[in-house]
Amino acid sequence: MDTGMALDLGRQALMTALIIAMPMLCVGLVVGVLISIMQAVTQVQEMTLTFVPKIIAMILAAAFFMPWILNRMMNFAAEMFSPMVVP
Repeated sequence: MDTGMALDLGRQALMTALIIAMPMLCVGLVVGVLISIMQAVTQVQEMTLTFVPKIIAMILAAAFFMPWILNRMMNFAAEMFSPMVVP
């Protein structure tokens, strides 16, 4: 394995990790913005009001997207453990 292959492997691993994490992060972002808007409108500044709904929403998103996440991870692992074709 040369340097180029190692860099490509690292890039592919990071991209897979970002793609796998994206659904939960997007759900957390949307819920956080909605709760911030609600807090600004009602002027309720409770600290736990921001964390608990985001955690619950992210857990539900993880459960909902779990089949897709596992599929992506298994495809990545199969690709990593397949025999490499070296020119």
